[in-house]
Amino acid sequence: MDVDDQITAYIDSQPTAKRSDLQTLHARIRERFPDHKLWFLDGRDATGKTVTNPNIGYGSHTLSYADGTTKPFYQIGLSANTTGISVYIMGLNDKTYLPRTYAPTLGKASVTGYCIKFKALKDIDLATLDAAIQHGVETTTNRNPQ
Repeated sequence: MDVDDQITAYIDSQPTAKRSDLQTLHARIRERFPDHKLWFLDGRDATGKTVTNPNIGYGSHTLSYADGTTKPFYQIGLSANTTGISVYIMGLNDKTYLPRTYAPTLGKASVTGYCIKFKALKDIDLATLDAAIQHGVETTTNRNPQ
């Protein structure tokens, strides 16, 4: 199954309300960044054990680790979780930026250094979420051109 088919199957497997919100977010991100690489991570490690929720990724940048190793990874991630939806904004150096900049106007969401978690799209301001996503892509693209 190719990445598009995996993403479609994943979104289609979600409960109706969450499925609709994921479809909306997926379409918004693809519309804004049509040429960015698509990823689908099924949440399993190399042994096949489930270690995280499956997630959809958009774009590509290089993660650097303290030991000097690097690996390609997505810039923006989207995942269903038990209480709603998580949007991951990867590669930001300042882990206080997202909560400081976007949490005050985002609405009913939990915002950490790289994750925006909310129950449903109706609970948040989409323009604020779009701005956070845009910032994440611009920041990591400028550092690691695609």
